[in-house]
Amino acid sequence: MNNYFLIAKILAPAGNGGYVKIFSFSDFPDRFKQLKNVYIDFFGDKKLFSVEKVKYQKKDISIKFSNFNSDSDVEILVGKEVFIDSSDSVSLPADTFFIHDLIGSKVIQNNNELGIITDVLNSPANDIYVIKKLSGEELLIPAVISFIEKFDNTNKVLFLRADIDLNSDDEN
Repeated sequence: MNNYFLIAKILAPAGNGGYVKIFSFSDFPDRFKQLKNVYIDFFGDKKLFSVEKVKYQKKDISIKFSNFNSDSDVEILVGKEVFIDSSDSVSLPADTFFIHDLIGSKVIQNNNELGIITDVLNSPANDIYVIKKLSGEELLIPAVISFIEKFDNTNKVLFLRADIDLNSDDEN
C-alpha cells in the first residue's frame, strides 16, 4: 500500500500551454523541480501523472503534465489535490517534522497525557500545534523548540518540557 503525502492543490490553468497554477502546501517550493511523477486525486482514487515542466514566477508555481497541452485539457484538473509517494518526500533538517507526522500524535508533559495533536496552524512567527485535550477542550501551543523536550516520530509522541506552564491562561 502506498503512502501519499499532500503537497499542492491545482488552482487554475496557467497560460495556454497546458500548465496549471498550484497552491503549494510544502515548505520547500524548490521540491517541485525534482518531481518526475505525482498523483492527482479523483474521487479518492490516486492517478499517476508525469511532470513535464515546472515554472516559477515570483511566488507562483506552475506545472505542465505530460499529454496536457491546452487550457481545455487541464480544466478537469482544477480544484484537484496533488500528492507524492512517500519515497519522493524531501529530507528534513534535524528537529523538523512533517505536519502529517505530527497530526495524531499524543502530547505528554510530566508523564501526563494532555491530548492529541489535531492540526498545525501556520503563522508568521511560528507554527502552532492544536491539541485536543482529553477533556475535549482545545489547547494551542507554539511549535518552538523551547517548549519541546523531544518528538518520538516512530511512536507518534510529542514530549513537552516539564517547566512550561500551560495553565496560565486558565487561571485568569
